[in-house]
This record gives sequence, structure tokens and C-alpha cells, in this order.
Amino acid sequence: MLHLSDLRAACQPLSQRFDNLWRRLDVAASLQRLSAIETELAHPGAWDKPENLTPLLREKSALNDAIERLTRLKKCCDDMQDWLTLALESESSEDEEVLETLAQQQKELVDLLDKTELVMLLSAEEDNRDAILEIHPGAGGTESQDWAEILLRLYTRWAARHKYAVEELDMLPGDEAGIKSVTLRIAGPHAFGFLKSERGIHRLIRISPFNASGRRHTSFASVDVIPDAGSEIELDIKEADLRIDIFRSSGPGGQSVNTTSSAVRVTHLPTGISAQCQNEKSQHHNKETALRVLKARLYNLAVQKREAERQAKYAGKDAIAFGSQIRTYTLQPYRLVKDHRTGCEAGDVDAVLDGQIDRFQHDYLLYRHEQQR
Repeated sequence: MLHLSDLRAACQPLSQRFDNLWRRLDVAASLQRLSAIETELAHPGAWDKPENLTPLLREKSALNDAIERLTRLKKCCDDMQDWLTLALESESSEDEEVLETLAQQQKELVDLLDKTELVMLLSAEEDNRDAILEIHPGAGGTESQDWAEILLRLYTRWAARHKYAVEELDMLPGDEAGIKSVTLRIAGPHAFGFLKSERGIHRLIRISPFNASGRRHTSFASVDVIPDAGSEIELDIKEADLRIDIFRSSGPGGQSVNTTSSAVRVTHLPTGISAQCQNEKSQHHNKETALRVLKARLYNLAVQKREAERQAKYAGKDAIAFGSQIRTYTLQPYRLVKDHRTGCEAGDVDAVLDGQIDRFQHDYLLYRHEQQR
């Protein structure tokens, strides 16, 4: 049963939290910038070359999302105060419907405050870009390949929950079960900013479904996430610096996928960075996809160099580098998911494996923010 005294006590810290956050926001500046973009897009000839407008349209979409979220945040806080005033009136103090509405407003305000604070932590230039996510199983054959497929389902479910678009760029199925590798492009607001928390080695401890003796087994899979460079990022990639190899696709057959030399691997000779694609039966389409992934990796290399120079003085940097063990998912003898960087834990393992990883991402962004202060 709801009590007015409890709800009234909860309103004060929520209002204070809102005021502290609102003072750090500049809604007027966002509205002014949005107006300037709309004016620019309305100029005669602005749409003669639509491809040149991609950065501007991306910024316009981000501003619209931000302004809509902040407008909802302000209205929610005002509504909470209005319902509190109504509940404090003598004739409404025992009105269960009023108290339930006030409690709902408080819950909604907490959710909006959490989301707004989280987005404010995504301040890097590349954080608002789409993400290219790769999963590779570790040693262990079928066990690790099955674990890699479980992670694929986790991130696909996470993307669906956030209404992000998922495009499969490349996938190599496992011999018996699972996958040998997969590359996804996940598109949506701040996709890379959220998913960069997933870079590293993920460990699974469980009773093996592939072992008749029922022994406990530990599996590993690596996840890498890089920002999608997109078409608007200009990178100086010379044709002479690229080596393009054509080979026959592997994996299950069908539609001539593994009966013709359609798979493509593109290598950037100065850096040794490569990307490949064998999903399509069209060699041309595979080459386009491989080049897109290669461009994203080269862009990520430039981002990492800049980040390394800026963060050289910070301790603990190696703890978040790709290749380190970042999270353990334990199914036996107890059930727990633990992030080794932040100490964040969750006992509902099934929910985490179903894509509910927002809490881990939030704690990671706070961790990074503290590391960079």
C-alpha cells in the first residue's frame, strides 16, 4: 500500500537531482542549432548532392532525439510536482488513484534521469556513430562456438530492445553447433557509445551440453566493437595500398555460395589491417562490405591512437583494452554475471543473456568517466 509520507519524501531528492542535471543542460542552444540546420537544409540547391548532407542529417536527428527527451524530462518533473500538490490537499491525501499516479510519475522521472545522465557520458566524437561488432570463439571447439552464438543472440536482443537496426555483414557457421565468427553492423543513436563497453573477452562457466559426463566447462569468446566510419568520413586510402584476395567461401552451401570464388579479403598493406566477407554470392557485394569494414577498422585505429595519447597518464587503461577478460557469466555451481572492471553484478543470468545489459553499460561509462577525470 502506498503512503503519502513516503512518496513526499521521495519527491525532494528527485527534484534536486533534476535541478542539478538541468543546470548542466543547454536546451536553448540545441534549439538554436536545430533551427540553423533546418535553415541550411531549406536553402536552394542544398539537396543537389544529398550524399553531402549525411553529417548534417545525422546531427539533426540527434538534436531532435535530445530535445524530445529533455522536453519529456521537464514535463515529467513538472507533472510530479503537480500530482504531489494534489495529493497534499486534504481531500486527496487518501486517494489511492492519486497516490498511484504520483508513484508512476516518480518511476518515470527516475528512468528519464538515468537515460539523460547516461547520454551525457557519451561525449566522444565517435560515440554517436553506428557500431560494427565482431564475435570470435576462443579455443575449445564446439563449446566456444556455441558460446559465441549465445553472445550473438544477446546483442541481437539488446539491439531489438533499443529499436536499433542489425545488419549481418559476415558469418561463418560452426562445424557442429554455434558460429566460428560473425560481424554485425548495429545502427542507432549512440550505438557505438553503448556497445564499446562490450570489448574484451567474455567467459562462460556452465555444465557442458556437449559432454555426456555433465562436467563443468569454461568457454571463452572475444567481442570487438569499432565505430562505423560511414560514407561521410574521409580517409586517405590509396588503391596501391590495398591487396584484394579472392577465394572460395566456406561453410554450408546453397545458392552457389561455396561453389564459386566469391569471398573477398581486403588488406591495407601499410598497417596490415584486413577485412573479409563471404556472405553474398556476389563478389562485388562482398568486396563492398569488406571495404566498409576495413574503413571502419582504420578509422578505429585513428581513434585509438588519439585516445592513447590523451589517456597515457591514466592508470588502469590496460584493464579496458581489447583482449582482456572483462565479464564472467556463471551458470554453475551458482548463477551470477560479474563485470571485472566495474564490479557490477547481476543474479538474473537469463535476463542478461536475453540482452538486458544496460546496467553493465551504465556502470562502465561511469567507470570510464572516473578514469578520465
